[in-house]
Amino acid sequence: MAAFRKRGPHQWEAQIRRRGFPAQSKTLNTKAEAEAWAQMIESEMSRGVWLSRSEAEATTLFDALDRYEREITPGKKSAAGERSFLRIWRATAMAKSVMATIRSADVAKLRDQWLKEYEPSTVLRRLAVLSHVFTIARKEWGMESLSNPVELVRKPRPNDARTRRIVVEAPQLGTGDLGEHEPQRNAGDGELERVLAASGSTLLPSVVWLAVETAMRRSEIAGLRWEHIDLERRVAHLPSTKNGSSRDVPLSTRAVNIFTALQKVDGELAEGEDDSTVEDGRVFRIRSDAVTRAFERAVLRAREVYLGNCKDSRKKPDPRYLTDLRFHDLRHEATSRLADIFPLHELTKITGHKDPRMLMRYYHPRAEDLAKRLA
Repeated sequence: MAAFRKRGPHQWEAQIRRRGFPAQSKTLNTKAEAEAWAQMIESEMSRGVWLSRSEAEATTLFDALDRYEREITPGKKSAAGERSFLRIWRATAMAKSVMATIRSADVAKLRDQWLKEYEPSTVLRRLAVLSHVFTIARKEWGMESLSNPVELVRKPRPNDARTRRIVVEAPQLGTGDLGEHEPQRNAGDGELERVLAASGSTLLPSVVWLAVETAMRRSEIAGLRWEHIDLERRVAHLPSTKNGSSRDVPLSTRAVNIFTALQKVDGELAEGEDDSTVEDGRVFRIRSDAVTRAFERAVLRAREVYLGNCKDSRKKPDPRYLTDLRFHDLRHEATSRLADIFPLHELTKITGHKDPRMLMRYYHPRAEDLAKRLA
């Protein structure tokens, strides 16, 4: 039987002691509420479905996020990106709430606020992080009674479909026609040449051309190590990739030449440095996020130069040229180019896609190129 005692002028505490179960107590505003709570807990114990709520009712979301970052995040490949999402959640008002009191309506309210400022894919990734925090808390942190409020929230539908291809030859000033120029491997890439000319980075050109030649991801290029580059076999080995498996990437002649030049420069740098400054075998001494920032800055500068050229020539600039260009578009471009050489089953081995349906999201042939194959 439950015992009740008055605490102060306005609160009642219910206490439950039952053999085989840990003692339970809770303070509520009225005796009726205390009795209802005790009746619910005793009924669950009798039916064998009782789960302890004490941990979930004593842990704030802020504390759970901190513990998740300490124990779970370090073991993930996307640890750096996930930490930024965890910081965002800790900065919300919801972080002060106890885990057991967070409702799906609270999450939905934040979702709607974020959708006014951010892309659906960004909001979706934030929700995924919070959902995993609740899942880990329920499965591993003794909060078995905890429900996951994110599961009941409608997820925004990301608009990730992109068909952006690289313009391989700069349009004539004022023509506004990007469709006349045919993409060919090893051809001059008009947009990329302008971007790299506008960049002050010494590493970005090599990173960009390797992305176009190999279809490797940004993180894969930034993580390359000399011990995994075999220029005689023309293969770059990736021991750990985004999908958790390793793969070997074939290197084109241009890619081999890039590595050869980098190897020469790396050797020259090593001779002039002491042991404390020589890196541990990395090809590129740059982080993945720094690659993106450098590329974005170069695109903006290249667009400004292009607009200046148009103004000097009194020509109308093409609104599509050097706009909406992202580093990840280079993987799309490379995949589309490689698809002209390799069949699908071989292409998946190069790009690392396990599902051919995902590969098709990266393959964007131009309609005019397909038309030329027709009789």
